[in-house]
Amino acid sequence: MNKSPQEKHTFTKYQIFVIAILAILQFTIILDFMVLSPLGAILLKELHISTSQFGLVVSAYAFSAGASGLLAAGFADKFDRKKLLLFFYIGFLLGTFLCAIAPTYEFLLGARIVTGIFGGVVGSIGFAIITDLFKMEVRGRVMGFVMMAFAASQVLGLPIGLLLANKFGWHSPFWMICIFGVIVGVFIVIYMKPIDEHLKLKSDRNPVQHLIKTLTTKDYIQGFVAGILLSTGGFMLMPFGSAFSTNNLGLTMDDLPIVYGVTGICSIMFGPLMGKLSDKIGKYPVFIIGTILAMIMVTFYTRLGVTPLWIVIALNVVLFAGISARMISSQALASAIPSPQDRGAYMSINSSIAQISGGIASAFAGMIVIQRPDGILERYDVLGYVVLASMVIAAFLMYGVNQMVKRKLAEQNSKP
Repeated sequence: MNKSPQEKHTFTKYQIFVIAILAILQFTIILDFMVLSPLGAILLKELHISTSQFGLVVSAYAFSAGASGLLAAGFADKFDRKKLLLFFYIGFLLGTFLCAIAPTYEFLLGARIVTGIFGGVVGSIGFAIITDLFKMEVRGRVMGFVMMAFAASQVLGLPIGLLLANKFGWHSPFWMICIFGVIVGVFIVIYMKPIDEHLKLKSDRNPVQHLIKTLTTKDYIQGFVAGILLSTGGFMLMPFGSAFSTNNLGLTMDDLPIVYGVTGICSIMFGPLMGKLSDKIGKYPVFIIGTILAMIMVTFYTRLGVTPLWIVIALNVVLFAGISARMISSQALASAIPSPQDRGAYMSINSSIAQISGGIASAFAGMIVIQRPDGILERYDVLGYVVLASMVIAAFLMYGVNQMVKRKLAEQNSKP
């Protein structure tokens, strides 16, 4: 008997468990990365470090995560994905534990490098698992739920982390992540099934050959380039977001939690909605809708002067709706690019490239934007134009990716 469309798109209890676990994993990884920035004021004082030293602590994670993604890519398809996930997540928790006991700046810097080496690979393994376990027809919804972790870490994690830091010291948010992560790890060990179907597709390539082959495959290169441009825009605007809000838009520091909180809550709702929409009308159409929306908001937002709080909140909510649509639809679309035997390597390289290009984009943004003695940021609109250009190019590249995916799915469906 043929299944109805409703039955085909209904998740089993085990699939719901996998989606929840992957979303929670993403939540802990993202929270660990995000919580450091708001702790800056405390760390500068308690560790007696300069702003440049603190910047190195923040960037150390991103660059070590990028490097480890490339190094791990050759091995990513050689093991059961559950075992690989546990290995890197345990390493991530070890790094977080080291942050929780760090007595000095040098120790904390080393701890962040360890955390990045392991944490940077966890997300890519998660995306490979999604591609292994879920069909393309529902992958948008799955990505939507998993990507909710970004918003949840902003709405729930950061306030809790800062509250703990103010009450029990700056080490306490890392203890929170570590303890919570151990509980998540236990659930993975007990309830997650082995994910090893890709191992049946025998390959005689060694890890180095596997890495080189994945890096040089024509279809994959197009996906990698698109991934670079997709990560560039966010990394350019985000580092200066709070400074632009307080200095140019006229908001106070007390206003920022309200802006981020409301935006985050709305983003939590956008995730499943955009995912479901991308499954219904198509990944690429949703990506284009999100791109147009984001472009309009970036053009308007980066040229603003002093603005009422409610307008800033409204603009941020619409901007993040566009960003959510782009992120979720592009991740779902890109997941169909690699062959089953290359998924782990492809996702790992893609994640690595995104981390490294994001770091470069942040540095490039710092060269464009300048701050006047009175605190006002200048040339933020120029930065907006650079972001717009990257979005336009990304839209053309994603069109090519969409055509490639259509061709691959047609070939798969034509096979007996």
